[in-house]
Amino acid sequence: MSIKSVKDVSKVLKEQKYIASKEIATIVYLAIRMKRPVLVEGPAGVGKTELARAMADALHLELIHLQCYEGIDETKAIYEWEYAKQLLYTQLLKEKINELIGSSKDLAHAIQSLDELENAFFSEHFLLQRPLLKAITSKKQSVLLIDEVDKPDPEFEAYLLEVLNNYEITIPEIGTQKPREIPIVFLTSNANRDLSDALKRRCLHLFIDYPSQDLECRIVASRFPEMNKALIAKLVSSIHRIRELDIKKKPAISETIDWAESLLTLNIRNIGPGELRRTLGIISKYKTDMDTIMMNSDTVLGDFS
Repeated sequence: MSIKSVKDVSKVLKEQKYIASKEIATIVYLAIRMKRPVLVEGPAGVGKTELARAMADALHLELIHLQCYEGIDETKAIYEWEYAKQLLYTQLLKEKINELIGSSKDLAHAIQSLDELENAFFSEHFLLQRPLLKAITSKKQSVLLIDEVDKPDPEFEAYLLEVLNNYEITIPEIGTQKPREIPIVFLTSNANRDLSDALKRRCLHLFIDYPSQDLECRIVASRFPEMNKALIAKLVSSIHRIRELDIKKKPAISETIDWAESLLTLNIRNIGPGELRRTLGIISKYKTDMDTIMMNSDTVLGDFS
């Protein structure tokens, strides 16, 4: 589908069961039209990564995923040479190489022959494409997801910025690789460290926070249309009250969805202290948080219990 308006973005995302706010739909639309990356920030589990996945599915584009981590380097993000394959071919062609060198008139000619042979071994045939190079050289437009860009060191971020500035990658042995189609780029960050101003200027910025109760109810209803609306309202209200508690890990949208699915699976039609305790492992991952939630179960459940 061709994206011609902000409404088109909202529509295609809704078809993928991703309920987007007007702000999200607007930034995504502008990113597509302006061919700019989107930097998506916000708490873990609010749908940053899922936004990129949903857009790829909605537009029937390949999703190319670069998962960042501390210590990642260019060989894991851009490209590397398949040295084992080069070595294997060298062994297989050893006779041919010896024959080529043996027929040389002198040392200079032998070196020239080896240089030509090296060019053959450092070709696209032996090149392992990593996500950045794959996205840029893809014959069709793709969605490039650069996940948790705040984890690598600033040096990697600087190289990433260089690539995103012109969407070109230079491989010394081959040359500059230019895009056939500029990918739609999403970068996500959990704010583990401050990103450079240069990277932020290059990107359109989107902050996804925990949704309002109304929006979160719509999200759950889109995933589980068979679920009773009153139960959805109770579930979402309880989640919002839990987020107000002094706990280590606040439940995100993903936990809300998991909790809804667990209630449906267990055929639970109302949430009381017993149901909360039985299913607490779905929405809380720390024992101290579980204790705090149960100590405040009256507040969490309100008049729903």
